[in-house]
Amino acid sequence: MWYTGWVPEQYKRNPNTFCQSCQKPIYKRPFEIVRNKGRRFCSMACYGIACRKLHPCLMCGKPILSGQNKKTCSRACANRHRAGIKYKLNLPRKDKVTSQRVLKLRLLSLRGMACGRCWYSKYQILQVHHKDRNREHNQLENLELICPNCHYEEHFLEGSWLDKRKTGSFGGVG
Repeated sequence: MWYTGWVPEQYKRNPNTFCQSCQKPIYKRPFEIVRNKGRRFCSMACYGIACRKLHPCLMCGKPILSGQNKKTCSRACANRHRAGIKYKLNLPRKDKVTSQRVLKLRLLSLRGMACGRCWYSKYQILQVHHKDRNREHNQLENLELICPNCHYEEHFLEGSWLDKRKTGSFGGVG
């Protein structure tokens, strides 16, 4: 016999508690009420409503969901909230990207538009290299304009396991 949702009157239980969300009278087994620490819901929808965390909009106080990282409830409130903010205050004195660009342009004008080691002449791809490996020291005598290949050799190939001078061979290859 297929279950159709109809339950005979003799098997119906009398409600013994109320749903915490909608206050509908429901029956829950007493051990389930104890096991769930007194939390009682008539459906998954009511459980979901009870689990929502709301916080007030900064401008109008309307409750909004806190899980979405929102501070305001609408675009109008966001515009009103943003109206008094001064964006240019408290920026760092030197923007790193701008200062690196200025350094590269200065070195190009002083030292020419070619790699300082191999004289590769495509100046658009040249990179600023710090000789003492400290990016904070931006004095001109500490800087060098080199191509990406020379830069890679400087930083990554000096301790390479493929370096013949240190191992005497290619580590058993060939």
